[in-house]
Amino acid sequence: MLEVQNTGMAELRIGDKTIELPMLEGAEHEGAIDIRALRKETGFITYDPGFVNTGCCKSDITYIDGEKGVLRYRGYDINDLAEKCEFVDVAYLLVHGTLPNKEQHDSFSAHLNNHSMLHEDMRHFFGSFPDHAHPMATLSAMAVSLSSFYPELEDTSKQENIDYKVTRLLSKMRTAAAFSYKKSIGHPIVQPRHDLKYCENFLNMMFSTPVNNYQVDPVVANALNKLLILHADHEQNCSASVIRMVGSADANLYASISAGICALWGPLHGGANQHVIEMLERILEDDRGDVKKVVARAKDKNDPFRLMGVGHRVYKSYDPRARVAKQMCKDVLDQLGVSDPLVDLAQELEAAVLADDYFQSRNLYPNIDFYTGLTYRAMGIPTNMFTVMFAIGRIPGWIAQWLEMKEDPHARIGRPRQIYTGPVHREVH
Repeated sequence: MLEVQNTGMAELRIGDKTIELPMLEGAEHEGAIDIRALRKETGFITYDPGFVNTGCCKSDITYIDGEKGVLRYRGYDINDLAEKCEFVDVAYLLVHGTLPNKEQHDSFSAHLNNHSMLHEDMRHFFGSFPDHAHPMATLSAMAVSLSSFYPELEDTSKQENIDYKVTRLLSKMRTAAAFSYKKSIGHPIVQPRHDLKYCENFLNMMFSTPVNNYQVDPVVANALNKLLILHADHEQNCSASVIRMVGSADANLYASISAGICALWGPLHGGANQHVIEMLERILEDDRGDVKKVVARAKDKNDPFRLMGVGHRVYKSYDPRARVAKQMCKDVLDQLGVSDPLVDLAQELEAAVLADDYFQSRNLYPNIDFYTGLTYRAMGIPTNMFTVMFAIGRIPGWIAQWLEMKEDPHARIGRPRQIYTGPVHREVH
């Protein structure tokens, strides 16, 4: 990790008192003001709902430039990684800081294969969930339960234990996700296979049955590989911040990941790709695909309707992941020979948004969720599994964030302040 540079001092004046606060600069010349001494020196705190202007840590994992539409993992551009790498290699990169050589790749892949099966007692958990249970609920429960089944991995002081945890989580969460889907449709569980790669194994566990001769389509496997890479990390987003917050209390990795899964479940975070599909279906059914009407509703401040998959907290230009996802969606549909009216509707809606000054003046562009759900749909992934797919891809980033937080000498237990607005002192009579 590069040292953050001190570039001078900023002055803050409160009444007749002036204090100096250090000015910092990151690797990509992003500026910050160190306010750690603010309350001690002045008695004041900052007020920043949603932590929009607050940096909670120093990190060398992911870099985003929202104005220019740049996303890099450990310095590598997201387009380059999606085009040239396997998801397993990107997972290794996020956790270890470098792309693996062949020996490291083979060793990491072997660990993933060896840890892919679930403890037999864990499998019984699936029988306790109702068939209609959302797969994200099942996945979060399975994540936290791993700490009970594998307590020997609590020691994070040994590097081999950390590597063991990483491959165990990556592999078992993939298996648990596929099992949760099988449980939801009443199908028998399909065990992982030693002869299949990471993405192929997941697809086989999802779609193979005793009565079909399922063969993994390389087009679908390649698309899944890219989708997982696009989702692998995204700096200090809601779920990553939750994981750091939970982990700052010295909670174990499994509990922290479980909390991150729950955060991702929200429709304003990872659940957005599912809601994009549901929105498009409603537009097609209720509004007969009338894009002009839908755009007008989205611009009406008195109408609660909102365009899902449009706009982003960080990106003020086109989401670089969305460009990859859009082209991949087109390629998958073309190669599979699939025709989907929702894709046609999405493209028409995107064109309307990009041509409308209302959205452009507010820097509202399609984000990654706009096309990923459509691609998953073409691949045969059911809608309620979309957020699970997001979670599987994001696990390497979550692990990297947790490990970085644990190794940060400046890390403290997360404890935001507040501005109290309740009653002043009262007495009980």
